[in-house]
Amino acid sequence: MQAETPSAPIAAAVLMVAAMAIIGIIDNYVIRLAETIGLWQFHFTRAVLMLPLVALMSVLGLGSMRPRNLGWVGLRSLFLTVAMLFYFSALSLMSIAEALAGLFTSPIFVLLIAAFGLRQRIGPWRIVAVMTGFAGILLVLQPDPATFDATILVPVAGGFFYALGAVVTRAKCAQESTAALLAAMVTMLGLTGLAGLGWLALFPATPADGAAGFVTRGWVWPMTDALPWVTMQAVGSATAVFMLIKAYQLGEPSYVSVFEFSVMIFGPLFAWVVFGIGLGPLQIAGIGLIVVAGAIIALRSG
Repeated sequence: MQAETPSAPIAAAVLMVAAMAIIGIIDNYVIRLAETIGLWQFHFTRAVLMLPLVALMSVLGLGSMRPRNLGWVGLRSLFLTVAMLFYFSALSLMSIAEALAGLFTSPIFVLLIAAFGLRQRIGPWRIVAVMTGFAGILLVLQPDPATFDATILVPVAGGFFYALGAVVTRAKCAQESTAALLAAMVTMLGLTGLAGLGWLALFPATPADGAAGFVTRGWVWPMTDALPWVTMQAVGSATAVFMLIKAYQLGEPSYVSVFEFSVMIFGPLFAWVVFGIGLGPLQIAGIGLIVVAGAIIALRSG
């Protein structure tokens, strides 16, 4: 029987934009939980809260949580876990606009991996997109060679591993259910968080005060101040991913993926309206270039 053709592009676009709005809002609050708990405790406790929600998604019809090919699903989960570790670390070190700019280098890395790793032809339009996106990233991050700070590379490293996860997803995990992929990633994040907590229990570090100690802080209890923000992250992430998955089910992927870049607008806009964290004209122009580059890559891929 022939597969049903996606036929609800408007609904798909609305779902994707709504999902990105949720992510753009909740990720602004990572700095709040980073002030009292650590990266590893955050990922462990968030996974504990998220896994029942993923199980509910499976019950609601998003597929079995059992992967067909555990090896490839595990490798994908590993790449995405490393990407999220870099990204959430970046959120405690810089503005959400800068962290998102680094993470959204991923479409550029996907093309570079395709061109140089898989020996695929990428064409002139996508080369233009790579150059446009790179220019946008430079405008947002504004690296100064005279006072180079390696922290600007943290979200870019996240973008690289996110791209590796995307390549594995497309090449080896296309037949896996969305529930299986999500459950595996959440489980990997939780286990990584648990491993990090174990390491810091055996070899404790002296974390800096506040958000600066996010990566080196061990288990903190009680976590009363952070629990509301971790809960918001768990519920918000599960809801947003559910909507994202549904969007890709309803619409053509090359069309739907363009709207994923709306998070580059929602995140910084929320930070400006609620927290008063503004952007300069060059950073706003850089966000625009990143969105344009992502749109070119998505449409040409389609």
